[in-house]
Amino acid sequence: MSGEGKGTRDLTQGPIASALLLFAIPTLVANVLQSLNGSINAIWVGRFLGPQALAATANANIIMFLMFSVVFGFGMAATVMIGQAMGARDVTAARRAFGSAVGFCSMMGLGVAVAGWIGAPALLRLLATPAEAFGLALVYLRVIFVAMPATLLTVMMMMGLRGAGDARTPLIFMIVSVTIDLVLNPVLILGLGPIPAFGIAGSAAATAMAGFVSLIGLVAFTYAKDLPLRLRGSELRWLLPAADQMRVLFGKGLPMGLQMIVMSGSGLVMIGLVNREGLLVTAAYGAAQQIWTYLQMPAMAMGAAVSAMAAQNVGAGRWDRIGRITRYGLGYQLAITGSMIVVILLFHAPLLSLFLGANQAAIDAAWHMQLTVSWSFLMFGCTMIFFGVMRANGVVVPPLVILTFTLFVVRIGFYYVAYPALGANALWFSFPVSSLTAVLLAWLVYAQGGWRKARLLVPVHEEECREAVNSEAEPAGRIAPAG
Repeated sequence: MSGEGKGTRDLTQGPIASALLLFAIPTLVANVLQSLNGSINAIWVGRFLGPQALAATANANIIMFLMFSVVFGFGMAATVMIGQAMGARDVTAARRAFGSAVGFCSMMGLGVAVAGWIGAPALLRLLATPAEAFGLALVYLRVIFVAMPATLLTVMMMMGLRGAGDARTPLIFMIVSVTIDLVLNPVLILGLGPIPAFGIAGSAAATAMAGFVSLIGLVAFTYAKDLPLRLRGSELRWLLPAADQMRVLFGKGLPMGLQMIVMSGSGLVMIGLVNREGLLVTAAYGAAQQIWTYLQMPAMAMGAAVSAMAAQNVGAGRWDRIGRITRYGLGYQLAITGSMIVVILLFHAPLLSLFLGANQAAIDAAWHMQLTVSWSFLMFGCTMIFFGVMRANGVVVPPLVILTFTLFVVRIGFYYVAYPALGANALWFSFPVSSLTAVLLAWLVYAQGGWRKARLLVPVHEEECREAVNSEAEPAGRIAPAG
């Protein structure tokens, strides 16, 4: 494929096992870096500014997560469209999809920034933000909203590049963003030399500056390296999203964004149920959750990698490779997540003490949760692999239905039915019960095979694409089968 060697990979040919692993690892590393960055920033804010400031950032982060959930959905839709186009060796269709996604995300980001700045006080009141944290949260949230266009656009571009088979470039600029954020956070919070102390606004400004620098660097790198998705000349008109492109982005993107919101909503319900068990159990659950965040990452990274790889093969008509992609994805996910679970359980005491200090009662409660719940992430990971493969052919509603059913009906239902007999243990056993149900339903939908009948997502105006391709002379303008 033309453009491979510039970061992109042809995922439709050659060994599947090595290609999938090499493609998934950068995504996994990027996810880990992003989470570590958030954890370290929380430490800066909590240590330097106190619990009120930490509560303020927590309230603002809920709003940010909802925005990222929506962008994640549109980004995954764009990833699949781009992947299918690249697999079909149609770089023009890939650029049209990328341009529409970037243009739409830019407009949405600007709209969110303006509306967020104006509506931030109302949003915080809607979340019942504590009065003592309200002022700090408002300052933090408004700065974050100013940075939202750059942040959302960077996320969209990174997901689009992964759809083209380039996991390396997004990792590079995730490292850039995290490094800038980590360095600037303490400097702008506390002040250094001639730089005044900005307090919580400094933490938000550090994140904003990291986002803008990362975006500028990503755009400059894309053009400097002449990556296949760059837009030039008449192609820039594709930044104005066409109606056919938007139908796909909305039709497929909204259900995928809702999946993230469903998962978050289920988590909020569980926290409410855990809170009923008292402060010690709540503290233990909070510590366990910190660790479970990292256990989810192999599933999310491998699911995204499988989806991008399968999308290219769907576009290329290489259905003979889809089953093997699924099997390797399942195997890698089980191996990586399983290894992480073993390490976490072996070293549970020092890991939990990072969050719980010397509170042995809370550590013991968290250890009990870990033993019961951690293994369920193996099943969660398998579910994400099946969803990723189906998503590669544009099938997004069955995964949303399965997630909603298992996280709300099965998990919460099991809790209420089993609580009289099991007490608080009903909470922890609800995780493996719902995860087992989800993976069985996902496998049934995958094995039934109806998802294979969906048509390609990529809308193409043949005459327009033919003119665009014929007008390009540079090698990166076309994608040819690798020799």
